[in-house]
Amino acid sequence: MARGKIEIKRIENATNRQVTYSKRRNGIFKKASELSVLCDAKVSIIMISSTGKLHEYISPSSTTKQIFDQYQKTLGIDLWSYLHERMQENLKKLKDANKNLRKEIRQRMGEHLSDLSIQELRGLEGEMENSLKTIRDRKYQTIQNQIETCKKKVRNEEQIHKNLLNLQHEFGARDIKQHYELVDNGGDYETVVGFSNGRSPAFALSFQPNPPKDIHSDMTFTFP
Repeated sequence: MARGKIEIKRIENATNRQVTYSKRRNGIFKKASELSVLCDAKVSIIMISSTGKLHEYISPSSTTKQIFDQYQKTLGIDLWSYLHERMQENLKKLKDANKNLRKEIRQRMGEHLSDLSIQELRGLEGEMENSLKTIRDRKYQTIQNQIETCKKKVRNEEQIHKNLLNLQHEFGARDIKQHYELVDNGGDYETVVGFSNGRSPAFALSFQPNPPKDIHSDMTFTFP
């Protein structure tokens, strides 16, 4: 059964297009290899797919450079001259731009001003004033930021100092409470005011649990 004729047009389906490209590329490379062997020909094929992938075939006895050199020699053209000319043009533009930038820098430093007209000098003066204003604004902003940072540090130090004072007062009151305390000697109402470090009390008061009518006879004062 004979194959139907395929219409040559772009394949819309991306998957089918890629499959067809791979199959036909391999077929072309196979034919090129056969031609190179059968006819002792130098064959070079370069193919770039729609996705940007590069595929090439070079006869085993040749290189890409040799093929290009022979192509230029046969046709009498120079494939690299145009590229070299473009590179030279770009290099010249870069040199001119660098020269102009250096000239502007020197003029902003007050050099090479004799060749400038009055309009150019006024323009340079305006640019310098604008630059100076920008620099001053940036300087003031930097100073303000440093001031705010210093204020924050001072506030933090003041808070730390305040916390330390509170801790000092708290521990000081606790030490006083531990130094002067009430000592129970075993009675219901008998107490002695003394020192917690075991030294002799300054005075002691002793009350009986059931005081008599004459309380003066039962109240004793003891002094060291």
